[in-house]
Amino acid sequence: MNNAPQIGRVLGVPLRLHWSVPVLVFLFGYSLGGQTLPAWAPGHSQAAYTLGGLIGALLLLLSLLAHESAHAVTARRKGIPVHDVTLWALGGMTEMGRPPAPGAAFVVAVIGPLTSLIVGGAALGAGIGLDTGLGWKVPAAVLVWLGWTNLLLGVFNLLPAAPLDGGRVVQAAVWWRTGDRERAERAAGRSGQVLGTLLIALGLISLLRGAVGGLWLAFVGFFILIAANLERQQAALAEAVAGLRAADAMSTPVETAPDWVTVQSFIDGPTLNTRHSALPLLDFEGRPSGLLHLSQLAKIPTAQRETLRLRDAATPLSQCSTCAPVDLLEDTLRNLRLGGGVRILVIDGQRLTGIITARDVIRLAQRHRLRSGGSG
Repeated sequence: MNNAPQIGRVLGVPLRLHWSVPVLVFLFGYSLGGQTLPAWAPGHSQAAYTLGGLIGALLLLLSLLAHESAHAVTARRKGIPVHDVTLWALGGMTEMGRPPAPGAAFVVAVIGPLTSLIVGGAALGAGIGLDTGLGWKVPAAVLVWLGWTNLLLGVFNLLPAAPLDGGRVVQAAVWWRTGDRERAERAAGRSGQVLGTLLIALGLISLLRGAVGGLWLAFVGFFILIAANLERQQAALAEAVAGLRAADAMSTPVETAPDWVTVQSFIDGPTLNTRHSALPLLDFEGRPSGLLHLSQLAKIPTAQRETLRLRDAATPLSQCSTCAPVDLLEDTLRNLRLGGGVRILVIDGQRLTGIITARDVIRLAQRHRLRSGGSG
């Protein structure tokens, strides 16, 4: 989701739009304008239905944005950092830090569905008012559809299973009762796995009985199952690295390469025989300047290799994941830049002191699992 393009900011938070959103608008607009509106408000032109369907789909998109914005605003008021908001085919996702207390987690979780229920009730009331008061059948039908859709969205999101908001409520309740955040996250993840499996089963049964809508239900269940599995893994990882600093996980010494040599000199030299797929680069002063991915070198035309410097072929330091040795490992992993795998340069002042890779993190998780008796 973090790879979705940013289209602007909402309340100061980056707003991202997944490629599936235009598909969502088209499908809902087509269904609303081609089937629902003609059935609910017969006797109007196809142009009116098409326009009504498009407006209804866009209003639904705005209501999804209101849902996620409510999460973001409440999280900020509770002192929780909000990284971005992403809209996609199944609604939206607000990427934020971990709540400091179960009470904050509960409020942030419940505000989204509450917003959807309020929007749904308001749209439903406005639609009924337009129909009875002014007789505007098509606009009234659009608002009634929008109202029922938001009410359904609010109720669905309250189901007690991660990653739905109801799963966050379960997590907050277990956390408050036990005082164990990681146990609460695992409980929410398990509930998501159960719900996802049930939805997949119900969807497949419906599909076998001839209901095409069962395919969508199974797809939603599959997404919930995958997301719940991911959340359980993240909870286990957070427990494994709790309290650890970056210096506790980093590998040393670090194999590096000078950033001023040409690509051809590097290829002809002994450093190419490294067992690593990426190497940090150092400048003349010994300061880190970037990260060289060896796979990128093969894409450089032969004619350019004699003059192109390694620093010009590498990912610059400003785009690399970095941290200080004293930084908490949990925070460092949460702020990891996507797209380059788990490679975090540990920098003390202006000196490279170590590197954290996926192998280092896996080793810590395995060590914690052994010490805890393999439970989880």
